[in-house]
Amino acid sequence: MKSENLPTARKQSITTDKFLFFFLGLRKGEIEKRVQALRRDHPDESPEQLARRLAKADTSLSVLSGALLHLPMMVPGVGIALRLLGVAATATAMSALHLYLILEIALLFGRDIDDQARVPEMLTILAASGLTAGTPILMRSVGLTPLLALPAGILTVAAARRLIVEAAIRYYKRAS
Repeated sequence: MKSENLPTARKQSITTDKFLFFFLGLRKGEIEKRVQALRRDHPDESPEQLARRLAKADTSLSVLSGALLHLPMMVPGVGIALRLLGVAATATAMSALHLYLILEIALLFGRDIDDQARVPEMLTILAASGLTAGTPILMRSVGLTPLLALPAGILTVAAARRLIVEAAIRYYKRAS
């Protein structure tokens, strides 16, 4: 379903689009192209199978973001401001990665990614990504050694991503 077919009242605002583009680097045209290519390359697969294929393709990026999230905490002598900056930058990248994925899944299940209904869904993902990004600080505050924090961070991000994927598939499948 293309956004041009939606009533104006249901389309996302220009401000929302600009925020997603400028602050999170979200490019909806890229999402649409990727989903079209996936459907073209795997025409016999269901939306659920395609969604899992997308999630699997991004696994290495998810692991990398989990590692990067915790690296600033492992470097001795790095000030708290630089650590927090590293966490914030990684959280932003991780949020964008998750947002792309849920919008791709929404599109696979026939949802319009320009519909206002996607905004609360995206806010939920941003909140989950933000909570996940706070794990380095939590681990440091409970006294975990940095060597344990790195694998724990990777596992935390991987678990959050898995939950996001499964929840999105169930949500969009049920609403189909």
